[in-house]
Amino acid sequence: MLALVDLESPLRGPFTLFFLLAAPGAAIAAALRALAPWGRAVASVAGAVAVDLLVAQGMLALHMWSVRGGIVAVTALSALTLVAAVAGRLRRRAARRWTA
Repeated sequence: MLALVDLESPLRGPFTLFFLLAAPGAAIAAALRALAPWGRAVASVAGAVAVDLLVAQGMLALHMWSVRGGIVAVTALSALTLVAAVAGRLRRRAARRWTA
């Protein structure tokens, strides 16, 4: 939120970096529930870095780069990943109820 509203705060940089790694990492970790904890942690950190780099590369290629736009794009991709993981889990749970 600090980066989006452009408040002058010494915490803006560290919080933005934490968010850019934590949001996609948490969404990917939620999608990879079947992995062991250490494997899920490694895969989610690597996936978070990959999402950040792909968003930055795509925005630079389209000449649309901005800090706010990057944060919004990473947030949208993370939210879509999280919603897809939760929806898949609910769909599997509903299918088990109907077959049991």
